[in-house]
Amino acid sequence: MIYKANVSRPEKRLHGIASMERKWGIIFATPIMIGFTIFILGPMIASLYFSLTNWEIGSPAEFIGLSNYKKMFTEDTAFRKSLVVSLYYAVLGTPVTVLFGFLAALLMNNKIRFLSLFRTIFYLPSVVPGIAVIIIWMYLYNPEFGIFNSILDFLGIPGLEWVYSEATAVPSIVLMVAWQSSGALMIIFLAGLQGTPAHLYEAIEVDGGKSWHKFWYITLPSLTPTIFYCLITQLIATIQVFDVAYAMTQGGPNNATRFFVYNIYTTAFSQSKMGYASALAWILFVIIALLTFVVFKTSKSWVYYEGGDKH
Repeated sequence: MIYKANVSRPEKRLHGIASMERKWGIIFATPIMIGFTIFILGPMIASLYFSLTNWEIGSPAEFIGLSNYKKMFTEDTAFRKSLVVSLYYAVLGTPVTVLFGFLAALLMNNKIRFLSLFRTIFYLPSVVPGIAVIIIWMYLYNPEFGIFNSILDFLGIPGLEWVYSEATAVPSIVLMVAWQSSGALMIIFLAGLQGTPAHLYEAIEVDGGKSWHKFWYITLPSLTPTIFYCLITQLIATIQVFDVAYAMTQGGPNNATRFFVYNIYTTAFSQSKMGYASALAWILFVIIALLTFVVFKTSKSWVYYEGGDKH
């Protein structure tokens, strides 16, 4: 009996600690769950209902079933244009931005003088407000007195129209966003680079390997989980781009930068078609989910973890 009593006391104590941790876990998680329900889950459910109505601001919502979705795919040319533009921007902008961040991290991972200063300079664009960046780059892109065309003219190259031309508008925005976003990605890649075990590089050196061998066989495989994370986050961000279209181009020229979210905004607040805008938002949600699923599925063939095993 004494032996059983001595055993039961630690068990009761552990049970009491687990119960207390569970209680405090629920207490701390409750505000987050309430906020999620009120500000995310609730509006999502409401928008799903409104997507099945013809609700316009100032008039009652009338249930029309899937008519909004049918109209979207059969009649709405603005929907098709915005979808093509957004996918083009995502396919072009995502790898360029990730590549800029990756190359910046490789540069900032070397031991050089004033390294902290250079890292700060590379990271600064990420903390500059987006509207300020847009205003600055609008001056840089100006066809008449912008610095970019001045440089091209100095080199004897004809100037470009940049964001003022349908052909170059999206690539110009990609360049600007890559400059602004690469600093944050650089920090993430630096963490991955500095987490790579040094003995792996030493093994390459012992075998007579060069810098290229270190990069191809050690650095790149060890960074594939980081690349995967950056790819997913940047893909979602590029699909949801809005501020550059709103503040820089207003969807022009000739709807060349009428991104999907900008199209939702104009449909909802310029045309007052809240029901149709809700349907567009749900299509955007499905597109992001599908693209994310595809990236996750393909990651099995190129994402490696410690030990050399693929994801």
